[in-house]
Amino acid sequence: MSEIWNHESSPEHIRISTAAAIELGLKPGLLYRGASCPCINLLLNYDVGCYATCTYCGLARERPGIAAENSFIRVGWPVYHTEIVANAIANKIDRVGRVCIAMVHHPQAYDDTLTVTKEILAKVDVPISGLVMATLLNGKRLRAFKDASIDIIGIGLDAASQEVFHQTRGRGAGGSHSWEQHWEIVHIARELYGPKKVNCHVVVGLGETDRELVELFYRCRAIEVEAYLFSFNPEPGTVMGGLSRTPISRWRRIQLIKNLIEDTNLPTEAFEFDDKGNLTHIDASNELIDLLISSGTPFMTGGCPDRNGKLACNRPYGSYKPGEEFRDFPF
Repeated sequence: MSEIWNHESSPEHIRISTAAAIELGLKPGLLYRGASCPCINLLLNYDVGCYATCTYCGLARERPGIAAENSFIRVGWPVYHTEIVANAIANKIDRVGRVCIAMVHHPQAYDDTLTVTKEILAKVDVPISGLVMATLLNGKRLRAFKDASIDIIGIGLDAASQEVFHQTRGRGAGGSHSWEQHWEIVHIARELYGPKKVNCHVVVGLGETDRELVELFYRCRAIEVEAYLFSFNPEPGTVMGGLSRTPISRWRRIQLIKNLIEDTNLPTEAFEFDDKGNLTHIDASNELIDLLISSGTPFMTGGCPDRNGKLACNRPYGSYKPGEEFRDFPF
């Protein structure tokens, strides 16, 4: 089945991550170290791309090149007829644990997310997540997603603090996204969907401090919203394309911190910081730290589960190239 590269728009066409396309047999290839890709990540596609101006994002409207050919989280997202993808999911349902449909900032994105959801569910019964564009939503639209059988809502908060959000996604970046409005959508979605059915994507390395990340993790835990970590990996041609990734040592520390906050009863006072917001001490036993590290769990990819509660969205190699040190582990 050939890829469609004539920049046709959603909902008739959809982009799919390279790993998911390999999993479905739409592209030839193998995943490094025998990884699988049980979550089929889909992305709405438009000739004009995304209207947002996020400084780190490969989909930002200022990025040079043709929108449909731009990478996203540094991987390719080929475009196919939506029907071809839906049929492939149905044919490979024994390998698929979940489908995630990601919106972009475009006036048609809300309606097209519903259309694509209905087309997939007409072919096969599969859990579906909506990685939504909060700026386009309200309570009524979130309710429509739930009624359409989207059972988990993901929100691309990305920034760990209001200031970082302003500089990378909001008016400081020439964009229309609002920190307050994103959190309003988080709370409405949490009320509609219930505990652990809403998640916030958080990118580490956009300029935030350790303190801001810790505060965000506790804020999410308090309302039973999941936080899924991404490691900033600069996209060529973006505003932040020339910056460096956060050091692997800091990334590992943040992964461990998040796991401590989510899965233990450590109080906020257990974390100490210097005057620049860098973590200096964790008041936790060596035994607890060693147990978590040896389990490996903090360093796995965080993502939505399949219908049996097993990790489905493992985003193989989204934060690094095969052969580089793993940022998060898809197994």
